Amino acid sequence: QLALVESGGGLVQPGGSLRLSCAAPGSSLEQYAVAWFRKTPGKYREGVSCVNFADSGTRSTDIGKGRFAISRDNANNTVWLQMDNLDPEDTAVYYCAASERPWILFRVCEFQANDYEYWGQGTQVTIST
Repeated sequence: QLALVESGGGLVQPGGSLRLSCAAPGSSLEQYAVAWFRKTPGKYREGVSCVNFADSGTRSTDIGKGRFAISRDNANNTVWLQMDNLDPEDTAVYYCAASERPWILFRVCEFQANDYEYWGQGTQVTIST
């Protein structure tokens, strides 16, 4: 069983930056496909960015393109989500998710929540003046 722990959320002003981290104490995130999602009240869960298992290639949805970047830090067993030029509409709880299912590991990562069997508790990001 993989335990995911997100951190790095907080309150920042519009235009600011945050870096979220996803850690897996006692496990190696290198062995998983990993994605970031977010959810706001009254909205469905949205995919933000993901990183493949096989080649560590990355993808972002329109939410993250040009502003968010996901990366693996294998030395620290962490997956980062760097978020720049934040907007109040980015206010949400951000979740890290991971999968070790064979049919997920050996394809390009996608943003179907059902693809990922492990989820963290989330970290709150608030963009406000």
